[in-house]
Amino acid sequence: MVNNRHQKTLSAIFARPNRADLRWPDVEVLVVALGGEVTEGEGSRVRLALNGVRAVFHRPHPRPETDKGAITSLRRFFEAAGVKP
Repeated sequence: MVNNRHQKTLSAIFARPNRADLRWPDVEVLVVALGGEVTEGEGSRVRLALNGVRAVFHRPHPRPETDKGAITSLRRFFEAAGVKP
């Protein structure tokens, strides 16, 4: 079930130009809320799976904010999974 906070995260992913303040933990919570899976990989790798689409991302550290290039990749991931804002 997607609530208002999840919707704001999804809107931030699809915002143009890419935002620099998107928190990675919010992305993981959104994927799970949409019925997807988040699994740990080696090091800072995180595997996302949603609607049959899989992708691997690097969890940002030491700060939780996602860089703009990763946001572009997240947008492609959600589009491929059939998710729109």
